[in-house]
Amino acid sequence: DVQLQASGGGLVQAGGSLRLSCAASGLSFDTYTIAWFRQDPGKERDVISCISSTTGTTYYVDSVRGRFTISRDNAKNIVFLQMNSLKPDDTAVYYCAATTVPAATDYRLSYDYWGQGTQVTVSS
Repeated sequence: DVQLQASGGGLVQAGGSLRLSCAASGLSFDTYTIAWFRQDPGKERDVISCISSTTGTTYYVDSVRGRFTISRDNAKNIVFLQMNSLKPDDTAVYYCAATTVPAATDYRLSYDYWGQGTQVTVSS
């Protein structure tokens, strides 16, 4: 079975940092594009960053560009999201997801597998 395990969330003050991890198993990891989404209660789940399978091309939504960095270690089947300069608006549940689309895509419906989510709370 394919499993994505997201971890690393927590409570941090504004301006602080967190590093999220997404550990994958049961799939050929290096053939999957991996994305991080986040969701506020009552809102849609939106992509914030992704990293492609083939070239490692990255994508960031404008609100996190310059503060967040996505990276992957194909040898360890893991993707990281380093989050710096966190703001209260970054508070959400963060999910990682995987797709076989070989490009950094922000199209939510293209993602086949999802992790369980990890809560990030940024206090002001």
